[in-house]
Amino acid sequence: MALFFDGAWFDERLARLGLSRATLAAALGLSQQEIVELWKDQRELSLRDVRIIAALLNASGEEVASRAGISTPVPPPAEPTLREIAERLARIETALAELTALIRDKA
Repeated sequence: MALFFDGAWFDERLARLGLSRATLAAALGLSQQEIVELWKDQRELSLRDVRIIAALLNASGEEVASRAGISTPVPPPAEPTLREIAERLARIETALAELTALIRDKA
């Protein structure tokens, strides 16, 4: 975890995506001055801020928190979506059917 806000990393990520600090400010509902305070490590990010920045920068919450300074909250891992759960259940059911068939064939 970074001791201080890693402004260079955030600037690079924003630039790579064609975004600006103004875009970030709008997404967070902050003023330009409040964004400047983030870069100067004079303002802390909330858990909500970390999640928004992670989504905007296509980064994990853990990465954003680690680059934002020592006291930045790290969001818990995302819960699986219903689609992910359904896909996993389908794989389990397929594997179970294959195992059942193998057992039946051996009996």
